[in-house]
Amino acid sequence: MALTGRDKTWPRKRWALGLVAAGTAAVLGLATGGTVTQAATAKPEPTHTQIQLLAINDFHGNLEPATGSSGNINGTPAGGAAYLATHLKQMRAAAEAKGQDSVTVAAGDLIGASPLLSAAFHDEPTIEALSGMGLEAASVGNHEFDEGWHELLRMQTGGCLPDGDGQNNQNSCPDPKHPFKGAKFKYLSANVFFENTQKTLFAPYTIKSFEDGRKVGFIGMTLENTPNIVTKSGVEGLTFKDEIETANALVPVLKKQGVESIVVLLHEGGFPADPRAYNSCPGISGPVVDINAGLDPEIDAIISGHTHQAYNCTLMDSAPKPQPRLVTSASSFGRLVTEVRLSIDNKTGDVDRLNTMANNQIVTQDVPQDRKTSELIAKYKTLVDPIANKVIGHLTTPSVVRTNDDSLESPLGNLIADAQLADPSVVTDGKTPVVAFMNPGGIRADLASTGGQVTFGQAFTVQPFNNFLVSMDMTGAQIKALLEQQFSGVNGPEPAKFKVLQVAGITYTWNPAAAAGSKVVAGSIQIAGQPLVDATSYRIVTNNFLSDGGDGFPAFTTATSKFFGGLDIDAFANYLTAHDPYTPVATDRISIGS
Repeated sequence: MALTGRDKTWPRKRWALGLVAAGTAAVLGLATGGTVTQAATAKPEPTHTQIQLLAINDFHGNLEPATGSSGNINGTPAGGAAYLATHLKQMRAAAEAKGQDSVTVAAGDLIGASPLLSAAFHDEPTIEALSGMGLEAASVGNHEFDEGWHELLRMQTGGCLPDGDGQNNQNSCPDPKHPFKGAKFKYLSANVFFENTQKTLFAPYTIKSFEDGRKVGFIGMTLENTPNIVTKSGVEGLTFKDEIETANALVPVLKKQGVESIVVLLHEGGFPADPRAYNSCPGISGPVVDINAGLDPEIDAIISGHTHQAYNCTLMDSAPKPQPRLVTSASSFGRLVTEVRLSIDNKTGDVDRLNTMANNQIVTQDVPQDRKTSELIAKYKTLVDPIANKVIGHLTTPSVVRTNDDSLESPLGNLIADAQLADPSVVTDGKTPVVAFMNPGGIRADLASTGGQVTFGQAFTVQPFNNFLVSMDMTGAQIKALLEQQFSGVNGPEPAKFKVLQVAGITYTWNPAAAAGSKVVAGSIQIAGQPLVDATSYRIVTNNFLSDGGDGFPAFTTATSKFFGGLDIDAFANYLTAHDPYTPVATDRISIGS
């Protein structure tokens, strides 16, 4: 166990900590045959209480173990809800044997961008599974808004959607005998407010009280940038406030209630220089570093997420005499569990930071699978089979990959853009799109096949967001601005941030050596083989996420005559059916040059 701190003694039993031997005696046999009575030495009162904190983040509905690189930690197979449940039980049992209380929390993105096994049922199976394995509190992540905040409220409170019993490849409450009851754990959203009432979407914090009177406060925090990376309609009527200011304002609120030990569940994270060093944080950078520096020193630990990284850090707070503060993240998809031993000073009720330790433990698959979780997964696998196993087309190659060439164009990106351009649902008033744009971050996996056959489940793995397609008018000048935004603003200026849209109907050349704002080579842009004209209006199609300016593309918000069509996954599936069998095309739409 990768522990830090000077005190590595774990008390045996909670009740044993307060024992004092008073009025007892030890009878010693002496050589002379006589006896003498000696008072026993009183045991000192314990100075600390140990509380186990178990944390996960970015589960994303991965009830079954993920595949490929997403299914292991440094080569060790990891993840799967049935294994996760067993590990949590074993870790709690070990803590109980040491006399420690335990609490289990999460730092957001438990649902959304989920595999079909969960997404086909609006993520109800994931909420059931996490509730069953003892999760108590979770911050709201950006992906919790994938189906909108109304749907997120249903995730908390329960109820069924009238979605036509499986129409559009989704089915709320597929088992009539067991309607969805909602989460047993508490969603927390301290910095997400309704614009009209200024009340929070969910409770801003929760206080866990233990039998011995100890209290730990948990503040739930969503990343402030959420409106820029989710569909606009999903957060309509909400406002997202600064994480640091919000958390700091709650510190006196908690302290007035006798809470000295405070933990922030933050859906924002960082990037260690060595992503394999999951129990340390060499050279960590990113938003979590700045947030830690700004948080009130009274906040004792930060459980973070969002970046899908694994780290176990001790960063200094901003006190006049800086103290170490624990900052952790447990990778993603249920592959790690962070175990924290909060050492509470019995005199002050506050966390003794020097004696607080953490360990990121791999959720290995060499333990028995939890029976109840396995039964839940088996139930939904049976229910999803008719949707997932429907063959929608064939490939002439084993797969279509999302791997980019030097220009950052990919075969799978071209396929998806072609599918969007061909979708009849976005044609309106006789206007048919001539250009399609797809964000690379929305392509979540290669398109695999089984013996050449492609199922709906395999297609859904590629595009799991259920975005709507949107057609709109953009001038040539607006399209030029859009293309430059691939390399500037939040998407630049360094190559690591470049976000090149996958396209259909348009070709152009960009210069890696040119300055941000002028990387697209003048005169190289062509639509349908003809040079782009600044003043000409072109009908284009994209998804509603990009249409709202997501991923750092505000040029889309300047478009006019927007029209919403069908779902992107349906366009993708229909295109594969219409072009059966499908052969990947060359990546020759985007080129690099000068």
